[in-house]
Amino acid sequence: MKIRSVFSEAFAKYGRVLKGYDVAPLLKKLEEVTPCPVDSTVYEPGNKELESLPIMQELSNGAYGGMPIQMGYCNGFNTKLNCLEYHRGTELNIPTTDIILLVATASDIKNGKLSTRSVQAFRAPAGTVVQVYETTLHYAPCCDVKADGTITPGFRVVIVLPKDTNTEKPEINAKNLEDKLLWARNKWLLAHPDSSEAKQGAYVGLTGKNIDIAKI
Repeated sequence: MKIRSVFSEAFAKYGRVLKGYDVAPLLKKLEEVTPCPVDSTVYEPGNKELESLPIMQELSNGAYGGMPIQMGYCNGFNTKLNCLEYHRGTELNIPTTDIILLVATASDIKNGKLSTRSVQAFRAPAGTVVQVYETTLHYAPCCDVKADGTITPGFRVVIVLPKDTNTEKPEINAKNLEDKLLWARNKWLLAHPDSSEAKQGAYVGLTGKNIDIAKI
């Protein structure tokens, strides 16, 4: 698997880099107030200290056109794909270190299944504001892999989403296949059979190898 840049033309179908935002104070606060596990990941949909910064309103008004948003984080250590998810509305990823994003498109899903051969890898440099489109499947970031094979020990990434995304799942009676993928509020998930999410009852929709960027 080739790791390309989010600035490359190949990333255009999955998202884009938003310019003009000063994220330095945001990333400084992220480093100060959030944990970074060394052998797992931790995710919080919204964090009051991050959301109290001026950039919260700037992103709400600009990137989301005035819609309500939440600003949380995903921190820790990860090298595997495990799952792919999508939301109604775009997601912003703002990392403090270089990270790898594993992505695919919703159109790659066929009859509720997606081959991991469709997944592409892109490097997002520290300090970039990466917009992931609504039609892009994604999941937890991966640690960066250097040219010599060295893996960055951990990451901190600000995650911005429409408000209340990834909170408690609404109770529904499944009327179609997509309903079976609903894993949390505004979160549709396809799990790899080897993932912990699959063992917790998530819909198993990924076929093929569970990608591990440590083995690329």
